[in-house]
Amino acid sequence: GQARDATCRVARGLKAAGLAAETKAAVLAGNHPEAWFCVLAIWRAGLTWVPLNPRSPEAEHRHLVDGFDIEVLFFQHAFAPLVATLRAQCPSLRLLVCIDGEVEGAVGLAEFCGAQLADPLTVHPAEDDLAGIIPTGGTTGLPKGVMLTHRSLGLSVANNIINTHYAPHEQIVNLAAAPMTHTAGFLTLSATARGGKVVVMTKPDPAALIDLVVDEGVTEFFLPPTVIYRVLELPGIAKRDFSRLRYLMYGAAPMSVEKLRQALGVFGPVMHQGYGQTEAPGSIAFLRPGDHYRNDAIADDDRLSSCGLPSVLNTTAILDDSGNPVPAGMTGEICVRGDIVMKGYYKQPDKTAETIVDGWLHTGDLGHLDAEGFLHITDRKKDMIISGGFNVYPSEVEQALWSHPAVLDCAVIGVPDTHWGEAVKAVIELKPGSATTEDELIALCKERLGSVKAPKSVDFVASLPRSPVGKVLKKDLRAAYWTHVNRNI
Repeated sequence: GQARDATCRVARGLKAAGLAAETKAAVLAGNHPEAWFCVLAIWRAGLTWVPLNPRSPEAEHRHLVDGFDIEVLFFQHAFAPLVATLRAQCPSLRLLVCIDGEVEGAVGLAEFCGAQLADPLTVHPAEDDLAGIIPTGGTTGLPKGVMLTHRSLGLSVANNIINTHYAPHEQIVNLAAAPMTHTAGFLTLSATARGGKVVVMTKPDPAALIDLVVDEGVTEFFLPPTVIYRVLELPGIAKRDFSRLRYLMYGAAPMSVEKLRQALGVFGPVMHQGYGQTEAPGSIAFLRPGDHYRNDAIADDDRLSSCGLPSVLNTTAILDDSGNPVPAGMTGEICVRGDIVMKGYYKQPDKTAETIVDGWLHTGDLGHLDAEGFLHITDRKKDMIISGGFNVYPSEVEQALWSHPAVLDCAVIGVPDTHWGEAVKAVIELKPGSATTEDELIALCKERLGSVKAPKSVDFVASLPRSPVGKVLKKDLRAAYWTHVNRNI
């Protein structure tokens, strides 16, 4: 009820400011309930939300504000210096609202709402109106703006509701632990739609996260695999009481099968994978808790390495380079069509035409459907390594490396090689206090995968480069090896 009243007042403030439908409004904040109220208010007022990740660099924020025509910016006081810079450099900004304080050149949220009523507006956006322009992850360059409509965003929520079952009147408690500018925020919507409670975690802390899960009786939350790996290393984690937990959602990056087995042992039959991308938000396929098991035992590696069954509200196919479906078991590009698909990239019709062909969204992911209909992701098209004429899929090699007890995380990339064209290299982040050698890891991969797919070299790093949403930036890893080569081409 408090959230309803707050979002209605903010929405009425936006309408009182004379903003037209689909005006671009951004929120620059960490995880915080009032910041999320502003997102909900943007939708209530019929405007278009643009999330700004607080961990992104200034240049990227400037690119987004200018490129996406942002006129309204809600922000937390901690980002006042950045906002001052953006205001000076981005002429499109005309309304600044500080969520939690007073800042020169901005209006405070309380003043902005003023004496606005807490009654809902009579604003009913059309299904094809823009609900959001969501920046892509930026793992291959500057972010593109994914235009999501009220229909596509609504279908994403519906997909999540269909695939997370609760009994009538069962209390839903969602923990927003990951950044709400990304997956965690979207996943609160299905909980809110069912009258659930949302616990917002304002600072990342694996130990505090587990305390909240236990103390608040959390029934569902999302974490990327890299954070799950760290949670599994917490002392005493296996002794905590997770009896209320129904869904530990994971996704956004491949997960180690070995660590997935470990998570099933610690948390129980609650692991729940969602596969999607910004262009088809969060719900192309689901590996539900029961899908992790066969005959009352944890399933085999082939099932656990899949990303589940395609969602019933979309159409998913594996297509070859000519756009033709391939038989079950054969690798092609994962493509999806239906109302879940974005409207296009903002002001980039050429990129839109490259990505949506004959109604099919081309995800850029390579994969196949097995005989039971489960979807398997082989790799990103751009990440595939061609070594001596053989295709090597990094995810397959990474699964082998993740099985080593000393490996916390890893990335496999192709590096220049005068004989093979590309050679397979592994970049390893070790668990604290653990050790292994290059020879040991190469031998492990040769035993499991053969010499062609095994890394030819291994580098050890203190930490892998990651995007603000936790994805390993393979382009940054490759750059150190390919920059000189590219200059000579």
